[in-house]
Amino acid sequence: MREDTADRASPAPPYGSQRSTFKSMRIEDYGFLSDCQSAALVSIDGSVDWLCFPRFDSPSVFARLLDPDAGSWTLSPIGTVRSSRDYLPDSLVLRTEHETSTGSVEVLDALVFEQGARGSYIGMRVPHSLVRLVRGLSGEVEMATTITPRLEYGLTKPLVTPTESGFLARGGPVELQLVADVAIECSPHGGSARFTVTAGQEVAFRLSFRDPYDAGSFEVFDSGLALENTTAAWRSWVDVHCRYEGPFAQQVLRSALVLQGLTYQPAGSMVAAATTSLPERVGGGWNWDYRYTWLRDTSLTMTAYRVATGPREPWRFFEWIENVGVRAHGSPLQIMYDVEGRADLTEHTLSHLRGFRDSRPVRVGNDAWVQSQLDVNGEILDAAYLLRDQLTDLPEATRTMLVRMADEAATRWHEPDAGMWEFRETPRHYVATKVMNWVALDRAVKMADLLGASDRVGKWEAERDAVRSAVLREGWNAKAGAFTGAFGSNLLDASVLLLPLMGFLPANDKRMLATIHTIDERLGEGGLVRRWAEEPNAFLLCSFWLIQCLALAGERERAMEYFETVTAHANDLGLMAEMVELSTGDLLGNTPQAFSHIGLINAAWALSR
Repeated sequence: MREDTADRASPAPPYGSQRSTFKSMRIEDYGFLSDCQSAALVSIDGSVDWLCFPRFDSPSVFARLLDPDAGSWTLSPIGTVRSSRDYLPDSLVLRTEHETSTGSVEVLDALVFEQGARGSYIGMRVPHSLVRLVRGLSGEVEMATTITPRLEYGLTKPLVTPTESGFLARGGPVELQLVADVAIECSPHGGSARFTVTAGQEVAFRLSFRDPYDAGSFEVFDSGLALENTTAAWRSWVDVHCRYEGPFAQQVLRSALVLQGLTYQPAGSMVAAATTSLPERVGGGWNWDYRYTWLRDTSLTMTAYRVATGPREPWRFFEWIENVGVRAHGSPLQIMYDVEGRADLTEHTLSHLRGFRDSRPVRVGNDAWVQSQLDVNGEILDAAYLLRDQLTDLPEATRTMLVRMADEAATRWHEPDAGMWEFRETPRHYVATKVMNWVALDRAVKMADLLGASDRVGKWEAERDAVRSAVLREGWNAKAGAFTGAFGSNLLDASVLLLPLMGFLPANDKRMLATIHTIDERLGEGGLVRRWAEEPNAFLLCSFWLIQCLALAGERERAMEYFETVTAHANDLGLMAEMVELSTGDLLGNTPQAFSHIGLINAAWALSR
């Protein structure tokens, strides 16, 4: 990960001398905080520009990331500042050091929580609080803070009432409490303060959420102790779960922490990213809400979990999938649900928001939930196969669910669908979908005894072989010299890199190797890979797929070179969004993106084999 420092005059509207207007914001400017139920993004300038309480997909408290008037919490020195940052080791507690002409301070930021014994989720306490602690390091530094909550994605200005230690802010079904060690000057809709910090002095702030219609009250706790407990909780989780010792171990560990931070621990589900509507193309309309759990990501997620964290984390995720599948009562599973397994994710547009760097529309919800994506069965059956040693005593309802998925793959594999890229157009016969149906049937055959379904093996084998023949016959395009994205198409699509990763073909198969090299040459730029030729930007997951394929094909030197090139696009904290803008090298898309960090872990593992 690269070092990132910023010299600027602060406070400034809103991002300092190098990025002084809202349009100049960069996704890589942000650090990620999590309490394993909700998330916040904090800029290197000390501004919290995204925070949703009490869940990842809750309406925002701060959303300046999507509009300059949608709320933020700035905390930084006054005057010219040089800033650098990192996480405290083995944690998602962010430490930012600010140097001025008169002294230096550090700011520790965390969404606080306390785990049970030795990394356990039993007894996990989450007060839904953001703590910010300023600590003087040398000399004296004049600081300023401004807190402007704007609820419901900026629609609601809460009524702010001063208190002895800060303020209360109320608006709709949200009540916020600010507790501060300095006097807060309140306005009707926010608060601010200026204060001086000397070496050794600490000043703490705590912003907490509660539902005013619940019977409970705000939890009272010491902010400094809460930070210590949160740091200890992250380190306990790393100590218990993280065992990876291969190459790029620090990057794998950071990615494992990100995946844990994107996990909704009450259920064990993982959101695809912490944000909504950060654009795939600046100024374009490809802006989606990723704060949900995609079943389609299950197999790759499970593999990354097993590599980076051992068996416990993938097992919890599979338990969540079991619960969702059993509750479906025989209906086909959707590709995605909310973190608690709710099905309706109807999409709507927040027309009052400008969007990140004027990229409209801003969306909440995701209509991909109604799409037909027939690869889901393969993802889940492959996940079950990966966990087969832990599934020796499957409940009857789970066996029924998995058998039903295999039967659905056997009867529906020949249908078109929306594909894994969720195209909102005419369904097609996507090669990656067909391969995942092959995976569903292949894994079901191998687990037939475990599933109590030996009587179905003949049918499953016949359909598995039919899928394979169809892909080899219809997916290969001699003109393109590669497997293409869909049957009958000449167009390349990086999704076919899944073929060797799923065991459909070895990477050194003549046709597969030609495909890998063709994608590298025509869709790649130094290891960064676009999904298809018309796409202007690189998709990080596909870039890591290429690295895995090259490693599996024995081209380790090129794979290592590409791994280092691709991971260099992570920000100074090791965080990756969904995409890289090829013309600038900037990150694009929702952040931090689970798929990108999953890809990093799996590519590192491939390089270690």
